Amino acid sequence: MKKEVLDYVVEKTNDLINAASCSKEAKDAANAWLAAVGTDKEAEATKAYIAELEEDIMPLDNLIAFAESDMGAQVFGAEKAKGVAAHGKEIKAAGAKYCDCPACAAVEAILAKKDEMI
Repeated sequence: MKKEVLDYVVEKTNDLINAASCSKEAKDAANAWLAAVGTDKEAEATKAYIAELEEDIMPLDNLIAFAESDMGAQVFGAEKAKGVAAHGKEIKAAGAKYCDCPACAAVEAILAKKDEMI
Protein backbone atom coordinates (compact mmCIF):
# COMPACT_ATOMS: atom_id res chain seq x y z
CA MET A 1 0.00 0.00 0.00
CA LYS A 2 1.35 3.41 -0.91
CA LYS A 3 2.43 5.57 2.01
CA GLU A 4 -0.09 8.33 1.25
CA VAL A 5 -2.93 5.79 1.15
CA LEU A 6 -1.71 4.17 4.35
CA ASP A 7 -1.44 7.54 6.11
CA TYR A 8 -4.96 8.48 4.97
CA VAL A 9 -6.47 5.18 6.08
CA VAL A 10 -4.68 5.34 9.44
CA GLU A 11 -6.06 8.87 9.97
CA LYS A 12 -9.62 7.79 9.05
CA THR A 13 -9.25 4.65 11.16
CA ASN A 14 -8.42 6.79 14.17
CA ASP A 15 -11.45 8.96 13.37
CA LEU A 16 -13.55 5.79 13.34
CA ILE A 17 -12.18 4.52 16.64
CA ASN A 18 -12.87 7.89 18.28
CA ALA A 19 -16.42 8.18 16.91
CA ALA A 20 -19.10 7.71 19.56
CA SER A 21 -21.23 5.98 16.91
CA CYS A 22 -18.58 3.32 16.17
CA SER A 23 -19.69 -0.24 16.89
CA LYS A 24 -17.58 -2.49 19.10
CA GLU A 25 -16.97 -4.82 16.15
CA ALA A 26 -15.72 -2.00 13.91
CA LYS A 27 -13.55 -0.62 16.71
CA ASP A 28 -12.04 -4.07 17.34
CA ALA A 29 -11.37 -4.56 13.61
CA ALA A 30 -9.84 -1.09 13.36
CA ASN A 31 -7.51 -1.72 16.30
CA ALA A 32 -6.55 -5.14 14.93
CA TRP A 33 -5.76 -3.61 11.55
CA LEU A 34 -3.66 -0.83 13.10
CA ALA A 35 -1.73 -3.43 15.11
CA ALA A 36 -1.06 -5.46 11.95
CA VAL A 37 0.17 -2.55 9.80
CA GLY A 38 3.79 -3.13 8.84
CA THR A 39 3.75 -6.79 9.86
CA ASP A 40 3.37 -10.01 7.90
CA LYS A 41 -0.28 -10.05 9.05
CA GLU A 42 -1.15 -6.75 7.35
CA ALA A 43 -2.69 -8.21 4.16
CA GLU A 44 -4.88 -10.64 6.08
CA ALA A 45 -5.91 -7.96 8.59
CA THR A 46 -6.70 -5.54 5.77
CA LYS A 47 -9.11 -8.01 4.17
CA ALA A 48 -10.80 -8.68 7.51
CA TYR A 49 -11.00 -4.94 8.24
CA ILE A 50 -12.58 -4.16 4.88
CA ALA A 51 -15.10 -6.99 5.32
CA GLU A 52 -16.11 -5.65 8.74
CA LEU A 53 -16.44 -2.10 7.45
CA GLU A 54 -18.61 -3.24 4.56
CA GLU A 55 -20.91 -4.96 7.07
CA ASP A 56 -21.05 -1.99 9.43
CA ILE A 57 -21.66 0.98 7.15
CA MET A 58 -25.31 2.00 7.33
CA PRO A 59 -27.13 2.47 4.00
CA LEU A 60 -29.53 5.40 4.23
CA ASP A 61 -32.60 3.32 3.41
CA ASN A 62 -31.81 1.11 6.41
CA LEU A 63 -31.20 4.10 8.67
CA ILE A 64 -34.44 5.77 7.63
CA ALA A 65 -36.44 2.57 8.08
CA PHE A 66 -34.88 2.00 11.51
CA ALA A 67 -35.45 5.59 12.62
CA GLU A 68 -39.11 5.36 11.58
CA SER A 69 -39.63 2.05 13.43
CA ASP A 70 -40.73 1.47 17.01
CA MET A 71 -37.22 0.22 17.80
CA GLY A 72 -35.73 3.43 16.38
CA ALA A 73 -38.01 5.46 18.64
CA GLN A 74 -36.84 3.39 21.60
CA VAL A 75 -33.15 3.79 20.72
CA PHE A 76 -33.16 7.46 19.73
CA GLY A 77 -36.24 8.71 21.55
CA ALA A 78 -39.38 9.59 19.59
CA GLU A 79 -38.45 13.15 18.63
CA LYS A 80 -34.82 12.42 17.81
CA ALA A 81 -35.89 9.42 15.71
CA LYS A 82 -38.08 11.72 13.60
CA GLY A 83 -35.11 14.05 13.16
CA VAL A 84 -32.79 11.19 12.19
CA ALA A 85 -35.30 9.95 9.59
CA ALA A 86 -35.79 13.46 8.19
CA HIS A 87 -32.02 14.04 8.02
CA GLY A 88 -31.55 10.69 6.30
CA LYS A 89 -34.16 11.57 3.69
CA GLU A 90 -32.57 14.99 3.18
CA ILE A 91 -29.04 13.71 2.56
CA LYS A 92 -30.38 10.85 0.43
CA ALA A 93 -32.16 13.39 -1.77
CA ALA A 94 -28.83 15.22 -2.08
CA GLY A 95 -27.19 12.03 -3.38
CA ALA A 96 -25.73 10.41 -0.26
CA LYS A 97 -25.82 6.62 -0.01
CA TYR A 98 -24.82 6.14 3.61
CA CYS A 99 -25.43 7.54 7.04
CA ASP A 100 -23.21 10.56 7.70
CA CYS A 101 -22.57 10.00 11.40
CA PRO A 102 -18.87 10.25 12.28
CA ALA A 103 -18.36 6.47 12.21
CA CYS A 104 -20.10 5.91 8.87
CA ALA A 105 -18.35 8.92 7.35
CA ALA A 106 -14.97 7.48 8.36
CA VAL A 107 -15.93 4.04 7.04
CA GLU A 108 -17.10 5.51 3.73
CA ALA A 109 -13.79 7.38 3.39
CA ILE A 110 -11.80 4.22 4.13
CA LEU A 111 -13.83 2.07 1.75
CA ALA A 112 -13.25 4.64 -1.01
CA LYS A 113 -9.58 3.56 -0.81
CA LYS A 114 -10.39 -0.18 -0.65
CA ASP A 115 -8.86 -1.05 -4.02
CA GLU A 116 -5.65 0.76 -3.08
CA MET A 117 -5.48 -0.99 0.27
CA ILE A 118 -5.48 -4.55 -1.06
